[in-house]
Amino acid sequence: MSEAADFIDISKIEGFLSFLARIDWKDPWLLGLCTFHFSIFMMAILTRQYGNFQALLFFILLLLVYFSENINTLASTNWKVFSRQQYFDSNGLFISVVFSMPILINCMLMVGNWLYQSTQLMTTLKTAQLKEKIRRENSLKEKSKKKD
Repeated sequence: MSEAADFIDISKIEGFLSFLARIDWKDPWLLGLCTFHFSIFMMAILTRQYGNFQALLFFILLLLVYFSENINTLASTNWKVFSRQQYFDSNGLFISVVFSMPILINCMLMVGNWLYQSTQLMTTLKTAQLKEKIRRENSLKEKSKKKD
């Protein structure tokens, strides 16, 4: 089998679903990658109350996306070591779809969670401020009644 025949020709891909259909999802390293993405998703969900850990996870995930071009170059030169097919094109379509996109979706979910937590915290803070204001007003009224 020639090396050129191992490539998925991206010019023949008509859409996102046809691209995904051409991928051999039973390839062991792709199963490992799917497991990685699922475990990152679960980690993001299970640690949503731990802000420092999530910030570290977020930073590491963004670093992985940032270095995905380097990872793609490394994988395209060494694909025979771990894969049955050459998926890693020079445009980076494959690594963007199966590596970077799920990571960025996880990052968006983390940001969404942080925004939700921020709104909850602001609501709690405003409620406490209003209760304190009402308590102060009531105590001032009671003091003024005692003086009369």
